[in-house]
Parts: sequence; structure tokens; C-alpha cells
Amino acid sequence: MGRWVFEAIRKIEADKHRSADTHLLRLTIPRLKDVDIYLKDESTHPTGSLKHRLARSLFLYALCNGKLHKDIMVIEASSGSTAVSEAYFAQMLSLPFVAVMPRSTAQSKIDMIEHYGGQCHFVDSASEMHDAAVQLARETGGYFMDQFVFAERATDWRGNNNVAESIYIQMQKERFPVPHTLVMSAGTGGTSATLGRYIRYKGFDTRMMVVDPEYSVFYDSFINKDSTLTANCSSRIEGIGRPKVEESFQPDVIDEMMKVPDAASVATALWLENLIGRKAGPSTGTNLWGALHVATQMMSKGQKGSVVSLMCDSGDRYLSTYYNPDWVKASIGDTQGYLNELNSWL
Repeated sequence: MGRWVFEAIRKIEADKHRSADTHLLRLTIPRLKDVDIYLKDESTHPTGSLKHRLARSLFLYALCNGKLHKDIMVIEASSGSTAVSEAYFAQMLSLPFVAVMPRSTAQSKIDMIEHYGGQCHFVDSASEMHDAAVQLARETGGYFMDQFVFAERATDWRGNNNVAESIYIQMQKERFPVPHTLVMSAGTGGTSATLGRYIRYKGFDTRMMVVDPEYSVFYDSFINKDSTLTANCSSRIEGIGRPKVEESFQPDVIDEMMKVPDAASVATALWLENLIGRKAGPSTGTNLWGALHVATQMMSKGQKGSVVSLMCDSGDRYLSTYYNPDWVKASIGDTQGYLNELNSWL
């Protein structure tokens, strides 16, 4: 291993060592009886999202597999949080970084990528991102990180301070320390794979449920056991849902899936702000809607226990979209019915 690679790994590990673990928030919901719901707040990472963990793992994976060297261009197909986090680590290692993204990407995301020294390469639609990233890597001699392939294998699912191990350690002093269910949405599928594998590795009596937005094929693929399904549209809940079944998605470690209406995801994110005084991204709304569904089922059966999910990122990234009533009405639809249902929990 060359000196540059050794030093690059040291820098990434030092960054992790400087970072405190993310908080596990217990939600105070009056209607809950003998069921506790928790959100692990991943928005407090240096780059503001759960994808900070993924980007760190992807860089370490690439370094230890001999894919990165001094001055090589790093390329990713992402218009969201993964690109922001990868730009952060590329800047740390003084590597050029390019994010391939649709022209319609919000300016706020572009600004964050550029803040960390990254560049943006635009394509007309999300379906063109992967092939454009492959072509760009070929033309420049760069390395395509390809989060949708490597997300499930770059993270050590046996522990080593991954998100699954962290959840179980933080739950140890709670009244129901072993969660009845972990709830997670899927973008790459890497986090749900890590959670599901860790549950089995440690032998926990915990169910793994994955929630999926409307315009995504993960749910139908899971139900029909068909990994070839595709769709002609993109998810409206940024960061999760895919028009094809990505390689990182691991259905065999999932116990149950649930399709969540997009209006319910947005309504739940807005409702959560009133509950905790902070904005969360729309995928957190998807997660929490699923967690409330599990809690409802548990209460109807007289079961006691805990349900844990993730706050994937901050809602401050979505002020012009999911927190803009006019945009929501035009792009998602009416959320009032779901808000009324959520308010009944209070």
C-alpha cells in the first residue's frame, strides 16, 4: 500500500474519530400505549445526512480495493445527499469530484456540492445518470463510486460503529432495549441491508421493515420476488425509491415492506416539526409513517415494545419544495387528510 493511500485512510478515520455518535430521539406521542418510537438523528453528521456514513464507507472501500490514487477524479451518479457527502471526502483527500445529476436538481444541492469543491455534470433525466457517469469515468480515467452497486458491501454490517450497532448500544438503557421493529426506507438499499444483516448476525428478535414511496419498484419487486421490474417515472420523495431494483437492495434480509403514499410522507415530516421543533427531510416522513403503522398494529394486538427508525437529513434542505405549500400542492397533492390522521395521535 502506497504512502498516499495510507495517509488518505488515516484522514478519513481521523474524521470519524472526531465525530460524536448521532443522537437517538425518543418521540413523545400521547396516544402511544406501551410502545415507544425512536428516531436516530443522522442529520447531525458533518455533511448533514445519513449519507455521510455511506460516503465514508465508499471511500474506504475504494481505497482498500486499490481503486483510488492521488489526483484521480471521483465520479458519482447522485443529485442529493450522497453527492454532498462524497464531495466532502473528496475535498479532504484533495481529489477532484464530479456529481452527475439531472438539470432539474435544486440549486441548494448544487451549491452544497460546489461548497465542498465538487463539480456538477448535468443530464436531461434521472434515467441517464448511470450511463453518463460510466462514460465520464471512461473518458477521464476517473473512478465511478456507483453507490447503487457498492452501498451494501462497503459497510461492515457486523458492527464497527455502523448505524445498526449504534442503535442497539443506545437502546440498552431503554425500557424495551431490543426493538420490536426497525423501519427504514430504501434509496440504494445499503442501510436496510446493514440493519437486516446485523439483526441476524446478533440474533436479535427484531423485525426489519422497509418502507417505499409511491413511484418506486422496490415494494413490488419484494412482493412479487421479481428483481427485473422497472418503472418509467422517478420517486417524488427525494433520496429514496428507485425506478429499478438496484444491486444494493437485499430483499432476503427484509421481513416486511410497506408502500407509503407520498402525501403521507410529506404530511408526516411536517407533523414531526410540530412534535420536536425541527424540520426533517421527506424520507424521514416516510420512515415515521411506517413506524406509526407498526405501533398501531402492536397496540391492536396488546404488544409492548419499541420501534426505531432514522431521521435521514434536515428539512432545511427542502424549504423551497416540501416545506413550500404551493410546491407541495402542485407536485405532491393534498396532505390535509393525512395531517388530520396524524394529529389524532396527539
